[in-house]
Amino acid sequence: MNSEKLTLSYEGFGLAIRELAQLIADSGYKPDAILSIARGGFLIGGALGYALGVKNTLAMSVEFYTGENQRLPVPVVLPPIPKVSDFQGLSILIADDVADTGETLKLVQEFVAPHVRQARSAVLYEKPHSVIKPDYSWQKTDKWINFPWSTLPSVSPNS
Repeated sequence: MNSEKLTLSYEGFGLAIRELAQLIADSGYKPDAILSIARGGFLIGGALGYALGVKNTLAMSVEFYTGENQRLPVPVVLPPIPKVSDFQGLSILIADDVADTGETLKLVQEFVAPHVRQARSAVLYEKPHSVIKPDYSWQKTDKWINFPWSTLPSVSPNS
């Protein structure tokens, strides 16, 4: 992986979402629901929901990265696990921030595949070594991405 870092601002995020949504709209795909991969995909899925006019949004929590360039051996689905009846027979757009290794996206695609009419994926960033090629991506990069919501440490109560 490239040791350089790419930084996305909140303003840049807004522009990126509009451009990503336009790619999806221009393809003719009209999802019935958006499934965000938490945590990184929460903001992407919600913003795409607004941009595409999709109100049915779901989330699936998957842990893989534990720090910069540090991850678990395999992605792990965290409870609560979505009920497949919530998206049975729907066209789903799976949203995440980055397809880095692609393992998280692959896990979620395999989870929903037997239950949905169709599933496509959208990410802000796609890495060249991802095992899954997302259907839609805003940019391709091999750099580590600093998102505006994840660069500062978590807040804690005042001591």
